[in-house]
Amino acid sequence: MRRPQSSTDETEPRFDRRQILLGVAGLGGLVVGWRFWPREQSASPVAAPGEQVLGGYVKLGSDGHVTIIAPQAELGQGNFTLIAQVVADEMGADWRTVSVEPAPANPFYANPGLSAAWRDAPWPAPVLQGTDESLYLTPLEPVLRQAGAAARILLCKAAGERWGASWKECNTENGFVLRGNQRLRFGELAEDAALQDLPAPVPLRTGRRPFLGERLPRLDIPAKLDGSVTFAADIRLPDMVFAAIRQGPSAGATLVEHDEAAAKKVAGFAGLVARDNWIAVAGNTQWAAERALSAAKPRFTTPLADVSDASISQALDTALKDGGDRIAKAGDADEKLAAGKPVEQIYTVGFAPHLPLEPMAATASLSGNSLQLWIAAQLPGAARVAAARGAGVSEDTVFVHVLQGGGSFGRNYEVVIAEQVATLAKEWSRPVQLQWSRGEDIAQDRFRPASKIRVAGLSGLGSRVEALRLSVATADALAETRDRTLSLVTPLDAQASAAGSNGSEPVAGAIPPYSISDWAVDHHGVDLRLPTGLYRGGSAGFTVFALESFIDEMAKAGGIDPFSIRMGMLANNPRLAMCLSQVTMQGGWNGGAQGSGQGLACYSTENGHIAVLAEAHIDDTQRVRVTKLVAVADVGRLINPDIALQQVEGGLLHGLSLAVQAPLRVNMGVIAPQTLTGFALPRLADMPDIRIDLLSSAQPSGPIGDIGVPPVAPAIANAIASASGSRFRVLPLGVS
Repeated sequence: MRRPQSSTDETEPRFDRRQILLGVAGLGGLVVGWRFWPREQSASPVAAPGEQVLGGYVKLGSDGHVTIIAPQAELGQGNFTLIAQVVADEMGADWRTVSVEPAPANPFYANPGLSAAWRDAPWPAPVLQGTDESLYLTPLEPVLRQAGAAARILLCKAAGERWGASWKECNTENGFVLRGNQRLRFGELAEDAALQDLPAPVPLRTGRRPFLGERLPRLDIPAKLDGSVTFAADIRLPDMVFAAIRQGPSAGATLVEHDEAAAKKVAGFAGLVARDNWIAVAGNTQWAAERALSAAKPRFTTPLADVSDASISQALDTALKDGGDRIAKAGDADEKLAAGKPVEQIYTVGFAPHLPLEPMAATASLSGNSLQLWIAAQLPGAARVAAARGAGVSEDTVFVHVLQGGGSFGRNYEVVIAEQVATLAKEWSRPVQLQWSRGEDIAQDRFRPASKIRVAGLSGLGSRVEALRLSVATADALAETRDRTLSLVTPLDAQASAAGSNGSEPVAGAIPPYSISDWAVDHHGVDLRLPTGLYRGGSAGFTVFALESFIDEMAKAGGIDPFSIRMGMLANNPRLAMCLSQVTMQGGWNGGAQGSGQGLACYSTENGHIAVLAEAHIDDTQRVRVTKLVAVADVGRLINPDIALQQVEGGLLHGLSLAVQAPLRVNMGVIAPQTLTGFALPRLADMPDIRIDLLSSAQPSGPIGDIGVPPVAPAIANAIASASGSRFRVLPLGVS
């Protein structure tokens, strides 16, 4: 998702002593600042015996261990490590003593970048706590640095008191407070540090920052390697039952009938709850719950029986014919195009499923009016509200334990499972663990929306693109997601509301990164009648496919090297120009001549630029085969180069999968396939040779999590066109 820069008062975090000295009462925690905590925020960091809370982001043990409170979830992307790296660097901690735990659900831990992107939400910026799928830390970094600086100053003040010196004469390094030849360990000062006051303002560290830019080992990996990490489906509570659920096959479906007597006959049956649009069965094991649910044979209405691939395609065609909303422009593209003989093409992109390794899962326990919820949530505050509604309790009495997740790519923005598991915990009066089956997880997914993009372009001297217009027919996935998760409206109501919305998210990535004098981007809203959601790479996953494919087509029509046409339009984008120049050298670019099987694509987003070279062809089985991917990216300053490399590589592979996997089909409102194998995802044997180079940069860090996704599909499509002359304008590639 394209996120605005955090440069205004609306999105910039502000700090004062009261905000930083947030602590907990009891268990030895810091009490200073507790009275300033807004009363509606009931959760805060909890200190264990021997620990002190040094603000809302740092806990320090008497043995010297440092625990960083991470305001964003760890979903396999390296969030925990990056957050800890920034805080520990500013604090002067010893990395060997650092660990991380997730923050409680509390607006204090707002994500400034996400809040800015969702600024039209009922929760105004900057109080939206959430995990961004793009892994864009720049808006959050000032918050983290202030937290680390506050802990450092508290420690220096405690040491200064012992030495009879000013705290300004002290510094920290590798877990020690230093003053000349004097030194004290952090652990020795923990209790005294918790009693200190902070100056105003809190000064940041100057000079050397030892952790930033270092390849520090990831903090989440050891527990994953030895199996000790706890996911939502790993929670075990006394008297807990396991639940399986079946929901309507399409949005708006209602439960017609079920056979409760048959379900009760299954060994291990422990309960059944039926609601208007879902049915859940409990068992003493997950297997028993699934078998009992199958035995119940639930049947639902089919309100979307008229929705199919054909009807969706027709809706997109109709939307493109209607007048769209102009989202962005430069010059007067309409006048230029009308006066010339423009080239025009239409590109079609199907729905994209998230397919994380871990299906939806959550565990809930209700005791009196107090509910505990264990879930891998990207929006813990929204999960808290949903759970409160399901259990019929106050939000203040819901405590969300944000767990690590096995992937997400935007899937875990959705919070409906929180309401479901809370409802079951109340109905059965015992702890409940609810897991969606793989088929249920796919069937109930909120897909990246299908789209059709009409691109019109006009060439000038030297076949340079003089005018360009992109008309994007697609749903507003952000508006739908915002309504579903923050307002808890039904998927169909969210669709109806979003169909008439006008925002920048549906056309993200469509603004050309090139110097073109006259260009325009239009959004043509459409109700696809299947709920859509946010996705890794956002709308750029389909707009960049159209834009970069079209630039290649313009180059080929004018007899120009696809590299030359792009480079000739990058005078005002030197960072992307460097990426493009480097990728052609490293990938052995031969001009993209017919039969070469090479293709290029570029993409720029905030503080991030990438160029991709692909080598691909159609094999004897008529499948797309990608043999090489070379990427050069400038993603700004690297907090941890290894994590940045992992994320860019993961994005490339995700983009590859989206380009070549089997398409998602819709028939009578029901999607297929509903298994991982049905999507024919690339396997290890299908992996191309991959080379990635991250350019050194002093610019602010960019979004490393999703920048690799958008340019892969057009690079592959361009490679196939140069290999065989066949131009694929439909994504996934090769789909008719």
